[in-house]
Amino acid sequence: MRVVRNAREDDLGQILALAADIGPGMTTLKPDAAALEARLALAAASFAGTAPPQDADYLFVLEDLEQGRLCGVAAIKAAVGVKEPFYNYRISTSVHTSPTTGLVNRVQSLHLSHDLSGATELCSLYLHPAYRKGVNGKLLSKSRFLFLAQFPELFSQKVFAEMRGFQDADGRSPFWESVGRPFFHMDFHEADDLCGRGDRLFIEHLVPRLPLYTHMLGEPARQAIGRTHVDTAPARRLLEQEGLQFDGYIDIFDGGPVLEAKLPALRAVRESRLHVAGAGARAGGTTCLVATTRRDGFRVVVADVDLDAAVIRPGREALEALGGEPGIPVRALAMQARAGGSDPWTRDDVGVSPRATPG
Repeated sequence: MRVVRNAREDDLGQILALAADIGPGMTTLKPDAAALEARLALAAASFAGTAPPQDADYLFVLEDLEQGRLCGVAAIKAAVGVKEPFYNYRISTSVHTSPTTGLVNRVQSLHLSHDLSGATELCSLYLHPAYRKGVNGKLLSKSRFLFLAQFPELFSQKVFAEMRGFQDADGRSPFWESVGRPFFHMDFHEADDLCGRGDRLFIEHLVPRLPLYTHMLGEPARQAIGRTHVDTAPARRLLEQEGLQFDGYIDIFDGGPVLEAKLPALRAVRESRLHVAGAGARAGGTTCLVATTRRDGFRVVVADVDLDAAVIRPGREALEALGGEPGIPVRALAMQARAGGSDPWTRDDVGVSPRATPG
């Protein structure tokens, strides 16, 4: 049995080990013991309701209860860019015409933006490769949406997630090499580490304010705009299933796409329902995410239940994993928005998502 639960301060060692496995490109989860220790302390205060609302950082872990092992992490930051701007590039396309020649040019440009400052960020999603099977990926990623649905007052009306951008076979970011290095004069990993430590002021100091015209970049950099890292493609599809979509913002370092949605439009907010958890098991039913309703003690499991019933019966093992007794309130959501489809974490054709830009 696997359960998603609040991260605890005594999880530091295992979370540090997971962070060390990730490699470069995930700014919000670096293998830095001191930074992770501080983050776990903030997460504990956030779940307890004692952290300032704008600073809240809800960090979750996926635990294999049989093995006593943490196999994944995920997080929700209540608001980004409150203390300093949160920068992205916004893609814009303009049309230039020449009446005398009849020529028409569509020119794509990148504009430095902090439009997402104040929005809620879904971040730090990582699932250990050994657990990328079954429903583990869906449980880890989608559990956060039940937390958003249960506590919408804690979050912004806009929710977004930055996708890790494309890197070549040697681990280089073509977008960084063409766009970032000329202005920052440092390696991608060095700049990424600075952001991971919370130092974003250097972006404001070094990035030019004028638009960057993409036709002046090299072809590898242009092809990387809005393109997702191969390891992040499954996570992107899971987020898109829940209502997030690409709307023209990209990461300023690697050009990865930013997915976003309005909080009320998220599937979990629209479709999840409150039930009472009953004893015993029901044969069949719909495969669902079932979550507790406590902020400090939030837990999510996968169970087959009857969503049409006021009292749902997730089974003894699931109820124990939730840490509750029969009669506790729970929130449930069907795992799939519609019938059919495969789990993105288990597919063999996990490749890079096609580049998408506004027309």
